[in-house]
Amino acid sequence: MSKPQNAGQGSDSQADKDRILARRGRMVALVIAGAGLAALFAPVLVSGLGLPLRYEFLIYLAAMAAFVWALAVSIGIWRARRD
Repeated sequence: MSKPQNAGQGSDSQADKDRILARRGRMVALVIAGAGLAALFAPVLVSGLGLPLRYEFLIYLAAMAAFVWALAVSIGIWRARRD
């Protein structure tokens, strides 16, 4: 038995929206974790590879950019959940 076409469309679109927001949330979590690990291991990585100190600062800047991006996306998720 198939369900009528209009039945449950509101819940399907809400479920799709929830799935999209959950995917974005997981992506933000992975970016935050990756940026944190990169910032933690930057000194070890740079000294281990014998790179100049400026590369450590480059890793820190990339981590900060990732944190800012994650904050912006998190605010977007928060605003989407409010609607």
